[in-house]
Amino acid sequence: MKKSLLYGLILSLFFIACSKVPITNRRQLNLLPESQMMSMSYDQYDEFLVQNTVVSESNVQAKSIKEIGNKMAAAVNQFLGDQGNLKRVKGYEWDFNLVQDDQVNAWCMPGGKVVFYTGILPVCQDDNGIAVVMSHEIAHAIARHGNERMSQQMAIQMGGMSVASAMQEKPEALQAIFNQAYGLGSTLGALKFSRNQESEADKMGLVFMAMAGYNPESAISFWERMSQLGGQKPPKMMSTHPSDERRIADLKAYLPEAMKYYK
Repeated sequence: MKKSLLYGLILSLFFIACSKVPITNRRQLNLLPESQMMSMSYDQYDEFLVQNTVVSESNVQAKSIKEIGNKMAAAVNQFLGDQGNLKRVKGYEWDFNLVQDDQVNAWCMPGGKVVFYTGILPVCQDDNGIAVVMSHEIAHAIARHGNERMSQQMAIQMGGMSVASAMQEKPEALQAIFNQAYGLGSTLGALKFSRNQESEADKMGLVFMAMAGYNPESAISFWERMSQLGGQKPPKMMSTHPSDERRIADLKAYLPEAMKYYK
């Protein structure tokens, strides 16, 4: 066996053994240093804000996005702090922006860069609805689902090459995988998570919004409204999500646990 392949397999096993998702405790494969993920994220996020119409902070809806986002970030820090796992958000530079766009979508990039599109606000209806979306998208980042998806693509496209070698010898290829994963060149934040990752973000989101002071029961009505937008062209947020019936059933099943965090 080639040394590079052996090193790659050892590194993979190390991360599988040592990386667990908060709340669900699922073991995951994260090959890339999170600092590298955040570095790429920050560059693309800044470029995105320049190229799109960011709603002024004086706007009432934009203010709500920032206020709810800051509460959610505080809740995440509290939860991870209580678990002795604040390293999960080391280097995070939280930022929350509302962008003028009719898409029914929102996303959170590695490092806490959050964007809401104005098109999703009518579905949110109120602060509780915004908190449902905010907590779900932040959960993807905290769970490092993007890193996980990129790691899977690296294993396929780069074979046994170690991460260190890939970063030094093929930085363009690594950037291309990041761009592909996050929809760069088409729609930033269009990362297609697996259905298991979506369900995981649902559970984590319920806990985070509860700790931030928003009623987790609001998630049921929000996803019911989202399901009514389905049809032949569902919103990007639902493109790889579990079926509406399964999602709502799973949310209801997890609500008693989430409500323990709601005050």
